Amino acid sequence: MSAFSGMNISASGMTAQRLRMDIISQNIANVNTTRDENGEAYRRKAVVFSEKDATPFQEVFMKTAGVIGNGVKVSKIVEDKKAMRSVYDPTHPDADDNGYVTYPNVNVVQEMTDLIDATRSYEANVTAFNATKNMALKGLEVGK
Repeated sequence: MSAFSGMNISASGMTAQRLRMDIISQNIANVNTTRDENGEAYRRKAVVFSEKDATPFQEVFMKTAGVIGNGVKVSKIVEDKKAMRSVYDPTHPDADDNGYVTYPNVNVVQEMTDLIDATRSYEANVTAFNATKNMALKGLEVGK
């Protein structure tokens, strides 16, 4: 495995985790949003990861070179289909005929837990990237 493919894999992980942190931040920011542009309550969003695609030639070449994997990518961002929260507040402008307001299905504790997980994953990718970079630099110093 070349040093650059290791750095590319780490960089793809950092990019994916960064987007995940952005989506989590969006969820937390909209925890009390009862009406979006469609007039509906905000729905929690989640990120789905998958392995980066490789062309058939790349796959054969990478297996021959001893490289396993091609990195990670965000394949899609999905809306969570869990039930929304209903709170009785007849004075709220978005209350229905029975006086209930529909709030987003965002749980701040779960979002903070996911944020810590994404942050740690990002840090692990940074550590792997720096280790690969340092090994490449040490390899360049061998000829001195």
